[in-house]
Amino acid sequence: MGPDGAPGPAVPWRKVLWECQPFPDNYVDQRFLEELRRNEGIRQYRYWAVVREAGFVGEQLSCVAIFITLWLYMEQSLLSPETLLWTSLACALLGYGLHRSLSAPVDSGCEPRTRLADLQSAAIFLSFTFGFSPVLKTLTESVSTDTVYAMSAVMLLAHLVSFPYAQPSPPGSFSLNAALFASVCLASRLPGALHTFAMLTCALLVFALWPCLLQRLRGSAPGSSPGCVWECASQGWQVWGPQWPGGAVLLALALGSVTLLCPLLLVRLQRHKDNIQGPWDEAEIHEDLGLFGQ
Repeated sequence: MGPDGAPGPAVPWRKVLWECQPFPDNYVDQRFLEELRRNEGIRQYRYWAVVREAGFVGEQLSCVAIFITLWLYMEQSLLSPETLLWTSLACALLGYGLHRSLSAPVDSGCEPRTRLADLQSAAIFLSFTFGFSPVLKTLTESVSTDTVYAMSAVMLLAHLVSFPYAQPSPPGSFSLNAALFASVCLASRLPGALHTFAMLTCALLVFALWPCLLQRLRGSAPGSSPGCVWECASQGWQVWGPQWPGGAVLLALALGSVTLLCPLLLVRLQRHKDNIQGPWDEAEIHEDLGLFGQ
């Protein structure tokens, strides 16, 4: 109000706190909410696309079930180490040939590995594993069997949780180390050193080499990777049944929940997502600024 009682000029509101304004600190005008935006940049998921991606989680769960089943067969003397070794060798050669035949993805600055380098790596691993098998066989003699089984279960669970499903090649270091640690614990409870060597060779094939082949299939032949995933899942359920029918039922429920129920919940709950953006100051993390933003 002016000195004569006439209304003074209107003072526009500004979104600042360092100036003295004739407005309370929590005041906003109508223009403030005109810039409100809801669910900007939200990705809309399709059910079957999510099911296809969730199948890789079920596939890895089936790989763990297959590995445990092979260990049970060897512990009960239903599977000889020689048979497992020759089968693993045949699968490794077949998978290696398929991996080499598929077109390699473009990777700038990296030269493709030669067959001689791959052969040297395989020979070094097999030699060291075979030489240390007697030591690994007696590694957990002073540890109770229940503790060994508990450690193996925790490590396999850590492998499933930390596995890089979006980019499984090469496998994550923590995920692979957890799986190999569980393999060493279980292999140390087998009857002989040859059993331990066969079990560790199978573990490398299941937890290290198979994810690399699956990633190559996803990149070079996308149409074939879902078939491989579902085939691996069905094989995991079939081999589990004769050893533990109740476990086969639990595995089937877990696979159904992961691959069918969880994607359905994700798609259904997506409609309730409510994310708002506006003219207020929001904290944003910029990766290019390093640890401390500037």
